[in-house]
Amino acid sequence: MIALSPEVQAAKDAGQPIVALESTIITHGMPYPQNLETARRVEAEVRAHGAVPATIAILNGQIHVGLTDAELETLAQAKNVAKLSRADLAVCVATGGTGATTVAATMICAARAGIAVFATGGIGGVHKGAEDTFDISADLQELAQTPVTVVAAGAKAILDLPKTWEVLETLGVPVIAVGQDHLPAFWSRQSPLKAPLRLDTAAEIAKAHHMRVALDIPGGQLVANPIPAEAEIAAEVLAPIIAQATQDAEIHGITGKGVTPYLLQRIFELTEGRSLEANIALVLNNARLAAAIARELGTLA
Repeated sequence: MIALSPEVQAAKDAGQPIVALESTIITHGMPYPQNLETARRVEAEVRAHGAVPATIAILNGQIHVGLTDAELETLAQAKNVAKLSRADLAVCVATGGTGATTVAATMICAARAGIAVFATGGIGGVHKGAEDTFDISADLQELAQTPVTVVAAGAKAILDLPKTWEVLETLGVPVIAVGQDHLPAFWSRQSPLKAPLRLDTAAEIAKAHHMRVALDIPGGQLVANPIPAEAEIAAEVLAPIIAQATQDAEIHGITGKGVTPYLLQRIFELTEGRSLEANIALVLNNARLAAAIARELGTLA
């Protein structure tokens, strides 16, 4: 069921560090050809920092861990690609479908392929109004049960961040801020929320992952890596924009899996493209840190 790309297979055979990458950023995050250009940039960033990228997607019912450049281009231009999480991953494979993996689905596939580190933009979480809608991303439960270290710029800022972090605490997920005492908020380096844990180096993060495995503690860990200072959008600038985008989604009756892509697109429009530039910068930054963690993990094996 799992096909490794030639590059990933060679890396596994040689014991080289590997970093998993999701594919919804390609199919649901931005238009072609910018999505393809960004995917190639992220993969190149992982390689430049000493690891091998493994972009994960489902193509014609097969889980691909690592995509060739031709497969990457095909996916970037594909239409009506399913957005897969834990609930629908198996159905897509069983029915021969094509789908892009969210954080949860990427974690599952990475773990099955023996990959311990995954770089993404931001995780899903508790949506605003979840006390009425119960709209909570499967990413949170996945972090509690699948042993992958996920490097992200925090949870997406469109979410209810205090509730998201509270759920992660309840689930026993280590939330580690990198180099600062407060949690980042995706496009913004700082939030008012104090980080439950802080580590400053890739070596420390790798040791924490290694120790969880040694202690047989289920689940992974979330590494909250702040966006580079030169690329951030201040939280006070974003707050009214996010509020407007959320209101627009409610007016148009957007629900379920459609909420996040709608809000990100609306925020892109309201920031005149600045949010997308910040998104690309933070993904590249997370790819660099994930590569470093993967390298350090290799020294602990």
